[in-house]
Amino acid sequence: MNNLLTIFLGLVLINNFILAKFLGLCPFFGVSKKLSNAVSMGAAVTLVMLIASIATGIIYNYILVPYNVQFMNIIIYILVIAALVQIVEIVIKRTNIMLYNALGIYLPLITTNCAVLGITLINAQNNYSLLQSIVSALGGGLGFTLMLVIMSAIREKNELADTPKSMKGLPIAFIIASLLSLAFMGFNGLL
Repeated sequence: MNNLLTIFLGLVLINNFILAKFLGLCPFFGVSKKLSNAVSMGAAVTLVMLIASIATGIIYNYILVPYNVQFMNIIIYILVIAALVQIVEIVIKRTNIMLYNALGIYLPLITTNCAVLGITLINAQNNYSLLQSIVSALGGGLGFTLMLVIMSAIREKNELADTPKSMKGLPIAFIIASLLSLAFMGFNGLL
């Protein structure tokens, strides 16, 4: 149980995809302008991370390792993630059209989100069990969502601030991200 908590907190705070591994920066800067979009994107990424971790964990442990073809993992994982995103998009469209409309373009963008591929590769690299992979995906997704929410809240407040014209938009977002990264480095000695 302690190991699962370490994996979870490690990916939420210490080894955060955005601040420590610099994965998923495109949606981090692109979607973090509004809080509602950030929450929707974070939830969708977390769901896809969870499903992808389960699927790729099963494929890795029961197909790739027994047949000694672990070198094919990246290709297989990309195909699995792309298929899962399409399935999730179809299911959401048929079951909850309001959620589908709210997520809009963000669902197809998850296919190319390197954080989703990153979690599957981390799980395989660390030889995580299925339960550890699930906890890892939840921690990674929650950490990703947490950073999107924090960044979007800061950027919404920053729109009201008296920012110099040359720093408006993406330049100030980079400065905010670097300060967030420095702040979260304080968690390094936690676990």
